[in-house]
Amino acid sequence: MKKAPEVVKKAAAKKVAVKKAAPAKKVAVKPAKAESATALVRRARRINRELAEVYPYAHPELDFTNPFQLVVATVLSAQTTDLRVNQTTPALFAKYPTPEDLAAANPEEVEEILRPTGFFRAKTKSVIGLSKALVEQFGGEVPGKLEDLVKLPGVGRKTAFVVLGNAFGRPGITVDTHFQRLVRRWRWTDETDPDKIEAAIGALFPKSDWTDLSHHVIWHGRRICHARKPACGACPIAPLCPAYGEGETDPEKARKLLKYEKGGFPGQRLNPPQSYLDAGGKAAPPLGAG
Repeated sequence: MKKAPEVVKKAAAKKVAVKKAAPAKKVAVKPAKAESATALVRRARRINRELAEVYPYAHPELDFTNPFQLVVATVLSAQTTDLRVNQTTPALFAKYPTPEDLAAANPEEVEEILRPTGFFRAKTKSVIGLSKALVEQFGGEVPGKLEDLVKLPGVGRKTAFVVLGNAFGRPGITVDTHFQRLVRRWRWTDETDPDKIEAAIGALFPKSDWTDLSHHVIWHGRRICHARKPACGACPIAPLCPAYGEGETDPEKARKLLKYEKGGFPGQRLNPPQSYLDAGGKAAPPLGAG
């Protein structure tokens, strides 16, 4: 028996509805075209200029008032956050304000102060050791040369460049975990060794840009371009990023992922620069304040 015309029409409509409701297939992202060396330099420098506008108040996120405090704080920042270091160092520097004081300290007492930073025994050994080296080899003063700084216990090239760039005004690239992650996402380099990354990125920028570049990249990594779920939909350099889409692209959902002043939260420093506060940044709370 033939079906009535109306029944056939209804059946066809159902088939159409099923087709429309079917989930859309994921479209594979096509690999980026090969980029010339000149194009890479232009794109990299443009990204840095864009980030400079987003973070005009970028600064080292460790609290310090002199080179000694900065080198100690940077050593302590390994395997923990700058916030945790900033919450811990006030008690340390109040009790041991100079290299001479820390060099003569009781290790057990220092360990107790540094316990919140993690790996506190190894860090105690490093900061007491570097303090002794400063007293014995450099007259109690932090040297302003790379080759001297890396001789200090616990001080590698990354720490040395933090100190040189921010305590002595000498350009350097700080290749921390954020910096490594972002420069590879942006395809500035495929290198994985920190020293090779430093060399590759240094070749893209004039030396005078190195310290501020480090701040811009690290700030962006902490606030927007996170390791596990970057906030792509809230990223100011999305049009320049070949990795766009690895994270949340919906603007509203992405904004909820923002950290520190971009998300309305306190920053990492207890005593940040006035320019940061003027821009709406908030100081971090002291240890134990919740």
